[in-house]
Amino acid sequence: METETERRLFATEILGGRTVYRLHAVTVAVGIVLVLYYRASHIPAAGEGRAAWVGMLAAELWYSAYWVITQSVRWSPVRRHPFRDRLAARHGEMLPCVDIFVCTADPRSEPPSLVISTILSLMAYDYPAKKLSVYLSDDGCSIFTFYAMWETTSFAKHWIPFCKRYNIEPRSPAAYFSESDGPQEPCTPKDWSFIKDMYDEMTERIDSAIMSGKIPEEIKANHKGFCEWNLKINSKDHQSIVEILVDGKDQNAVDNEGNVLPTLVYMAREKRPQHNHNFKAGAMNALIRVSSVTSNSPIIMNVDCDMYSNNKDTIRDSLCFFLDEEMGHKIGFVQYPQNYNNITKNNIYGNSLQAVKKVEMGGLDSVGGPPYIGTGCFHRREILCGMIFTKDYKVDWDRGVKERIQENIVYNIEEKAKSLTTCTYEHGTQWGNEIGVKYGCPVEDVITGLAIHCRGWESVYYNPIRPAFLGVAPATLSQTLLQTKRWSEGNFTIFLSKYCPFLFGHGKIKLRHQMGYCIYALWAPNSLATLYYVTIPSLNLIKISSLFPEITSPWIAPFVFVFCVTNLYNLHEALSCGDTLKGWWNVQRMWMVKRITSYLFGVIDTLRKLLGLSHMTFAVSSKVSDEDVSKRYEQEIMELGSSTPEYVIIATIALLNLVCLVGGIFQIMTCSWNVFLNVFSPQLILCGVLVIINIPFYEAMFFRKDKGRMPFPVTLASTGFLVLAFLIEIIIPII
Repeated sequence: METETERRLFATEILGGRTVYRLHAVTVAVGIVLVLYYRASHIPAAGEGRAAWVGMLAAELWYSAYWVITQSVRWSPVRRHPFRDRLAARHGEMLPCVDIFVCTADPRSEPPSLVISTILSLMAYDYPAKKLSVYLSDDGCSIFTFYAMWETTSFAKHWIPFCKRYNIEPRSPAAYFSESDGPQEPCTPKDWSFIKDMYDEMTERIDSAIMSGKIPEEIKANHKGFCEWNLKINSKDHQSIVEILVDGKDQNAVDNEGNVLPTLVYMAREKRPQHNHNFKAGAMNALIRVSSVTSNSPIIMNVDCDMYSNNKDTIRDSLCFFLDEEMGHKIGFVQYPQNYNNITKNNIYGNSLQAVKKVEMGGLDSVGGPPYIGTGCFHRREILCGMIFTKDYKVDWDRGVKERIQENIVYNIEEKAKSLTTCTYEHGTQWGNEIGVKYGCPVEDVITGLAIHCRGWESVYYNPIRPAFLGVAPATLSQTLLQTKRWSEGNFTIFLSKYCPFLFGHGKIKLRHQMGYCIYALWAPNSLATLYYVTIPSLNLIKISSLFPEITSPWIAPFVFVFCVTNLYNLHEALSCGDTLKGWWNVQRMWMVKRITSYLFGVIDTLRKLLGLSHMTFAVSSKVSDEDVSKRYEQEIMELGSSTPEYVIIATIALLNLVCLVGGIFQIMTCSWNVFLNVFSPQLILCGVLVIINIPFYEAMFFRKDKGRMPFPVTLASTGFLVLAFLIEIIIPII
């Protein structure tokens, strides 16, 4: 007889070292209280730097409050472990059907060859093919993306059995062939070469069509779907297109070994200039409706078009959580981390977010579950349709089991699906509000996940040893800042809306869960305190105005303690999560850069939208880079070869701290150096650290000759702003 533990399909482990961490947190809290007490009790008289001192107090109050919020996820993080062997023993192949959604929006930023590699990796899961349906939403309505999908249907007949015969990993052909120069046991050279040549020929045909700007007429004659495109169609003005490219219910839809293929569906929802299409959220809701008349599987998985499947067992791992007899009925969605296959050794742009993935998400998992992050997520269909959790909830896992249908019925399904994706279908309904993915926010995924949690559901975070999904991280600084601006702006919009976790979640989710959501909701306003801290103390070196206790004062101790202990723990956390020492340093640089640029613009744009001065937009991050940019990225050389407002801010702050450090050293040489060092050492050290952090930007401004250097107009503009800052300091000495 099975014990209760043996019946469980997953285990939960509390991360070790929590007692030590809690002791660390308590001592840091004491240090923070002493710092704030000193600030509040030593405010200088008017005219002696009071404004700057009060500003430092405000910044430190903000940092203190934010630090308290971050403790909500570090107090007791957990790790999950599914048991696929128990799932197999208990359910065999009697598993629920799964619908997989893939979204793409721009064929230039997200090339069709990239999209189809992701599609193929999802079709090749180690899962009964008759229970898999893969849907692509093409918001770019590109005939080349459709053509690539049509090519995929032929290649899949060879690729899927090849993967399963030799247990290939990863099952994205682009990733697989880029990782190996030849076959590995037990794959034979003949089979490997045959599939490799077939894949190369397919991608060459796709790329040739894109380069020529047209699809050959003989190819168009092979599928009725090509008739949907005409001269009047463009990405922002077109009718609904739904094409079932592979019908997994059809007995003729088999691979070259006679096995059933997964269903494959292409969708481009209708778009008209006079109608708001609600970006990715609108695409997801259209997919929910289209799939409801095609496969209607009880589990929906969605993934971005650049996040290919890297683990063939991901679906079975996820089902261990949903089908667990004790806890499964409470779990609304299972979230996987967003991992990248192109992160450099030392994480030059800080995009790996290791501490977020391995510590913060695990901490959220312990208090109700991680947020929905928009990709790599498995949902119950009902919860995406607004279902509220009840203790007697039960799901019909057999729903969506496929049966053979006739070809004329496929046509009828396509026509019905088209009617569900028109611009006016949602008018007068609750779609985007109570039903489906929510509208009106740049991070529609997070607000949707919060609503699910507030309806009583829990979520699970699973970070397997072999990543479930791998994608492409931004390879330039501008792409990184664009991405983080969208994240910070969207999350801050949530905080200032009716969906603020402290208001919307009050009485519905735990306080620590609310605080966990606010870690990201308050990324943007961190910019204001950071911008103050990287400018004012340095400027006051020139003015000879002290903003910290003297070195000989006992009050310096809490400042030094908090600074050193928090950074040492941060370093320990980074190293334990897999970062290198240099990688940790790069992350510190990028946190500063993000806060004074993308987070700052996130605050500005959010406030402009609230005031009605601008409207929500969604910029797609490019997934392609030219050869020179890619080479510099691999060499971990920062890419700064464009003129943007963000770069002007970065260069201005870097130059300001360099000038102030030189000015501080000059003060030491001309004044009583021992008195100066006693009074101004903390500011001098802070300024020096900022100068060291900014070394790559000085190199880009003054020493580099490649195309990725800082443009001269940016350096010139930042110099002008620096001069203006010092003139203001002289004319209006209020700092």
